[in-house]
Amino acid sequence: MANKIANRQVICAELLRQAQSDPTIFVLASDSRGSASMTDFVREKPEQFIETGIAEQNLVGIAAGMASFGLKPYVTSPACFLSMRSIEQVKVDVAYSHQPVRLIGISGGLSYGALGMSHHSLQDLAVMRAIPGIQIVLPADRHATRCLMQALWQTAEPVYVRIGRNPVEDVYPDDDMPFSIGKAIRLHEGCDATIIACGEMVRGALDAALSLEQAGIGCRVLDMHTIKPLDEAAIVAAARETGAVVTVEEHSVHGGLGAAVAEVLVQTCPVPMRILGVPDEPAIPGKSAEVFRHYGLDADGIARQVRALIEKK
Repeated sequence: MANKIANRQVICAELLRQAQSDPTIFVLASDSRGSASMTDFVREKPEQFIETGIAEQNLVGIAAGMASFGLKPYVTSPACFLSMRSIEQVKVDVAYSHQPVRLIGISGGLSYGALGMSHHSLQDLAVMRAIPGIQIVLPADRHATRCLMQALWQTAEPVYVRIGRNPVEDVYPDDDMPFSIGKAIRLHEGCDATIIACGEMVRGALDAALSLEQAGIGCRVLDMHTIKPLDEAAIVAAARETGAVVTVEEHSVHGGLGAAVAEVLVQTCPVPMRILGVPDEPAIPGKSAEVFRHYGLDADGIARQVRALIEKK
């Protein structure tokens, strides 16, 4: 399908386009150029590419050093390893030192589904959220990814971006969208409940809202693409105006989007709420769609949870 493109391909195309006029852009990889779809970049701009091998700590440390000299380093590495093996360097060299390194965690969440827990990244948002001084962004589709890449090119902030591996269906019709780091996007209107989702869960959340609409249930849908800084105003407004909130994320139910939203609501506007994600267990191995279905993270599962929550309002 023409409208199903992997976000990693979009990132490579945008970096290559930007690098044509910006010699300060460098892409760094940990033996992951293929996984990150950076083969075209390496072929066209080999002088702006650095391969560290399977050494994620060195990868992040080198990038931080480059940023300190005014370069624009983009780190591309599997999210499961980038967020765990190099977390000390992320905390100290990047965030604490406030170096504008663009950390791009590829194949995030359950993208490596069949490889099991060692390759799942379901704790990365929780870990990154606890580190002061770093932004966290999960684009929903190719259009949001293009807009994000423009924002990353101009930013002076450390950023962790998490994307999946597989092609994803469009959420937005084109690149003409109100994308801004830290500002949620309202995708659908409704007054019975709000579904807040991030990353590749946004498409399923929107599909769930559309199916519920056919049954006479109106759901607001928020694309909370930025986990940090969080759009607290959009969350509070949604709670006050719809009376119930369901969050959906490709992450553990602990410490991610759901936890961030709950932290806001419990202190400002408590309403009935459900956090949809992977429970506190090693996620089952399997294809992403199979695992989503197992945990109720597909459109049907999301719709069921919204119905159940509304019935208890």
